Amino acid sequence: MLTPAFSAAPTPTVFIVNVIHARPGLQDEAFAIIQDVVRLASGKPGFLWSNLAKSTDGLTVVNIEAIADEGNVGEFFSDPVFVEKFRRLDEVSSSEFHTYRVTDLILPSLEQAS
Repeated sequence: MLTPAFSAAPTPTVFIVNVIHARPGLQDEAFAIIQDVVRLASGKPGFLWSNLAKSTDGLTVVNIEAIADEGNVGEFFSDPVFVEKFRRLDEVSSSEFHTYRVTDLILPSLEQAS
């Protein structure tokens, strides 16, 4: 279980950015599928959080997911139930995901905040 705590410096984090290009009229279905996938992943070790968003153009869904380590991707995809749920996206969309390691965090400057 993760416990929130203050840190003076950013902790390196691994992000998965999954861009889902839904077929016309199927954005809501693509969103529901990735929601189901992420809910399954949320119970697995290494999952930290996910932010799911629908574009205003009605065609794209994005999953920005924080995980503990790049190796968690392989662990998620070693679960046949996860793979089956993830493959359902192919029926309504094309998708791509990329893995990023973030080591820099830029927040608004104090001058902007006042």
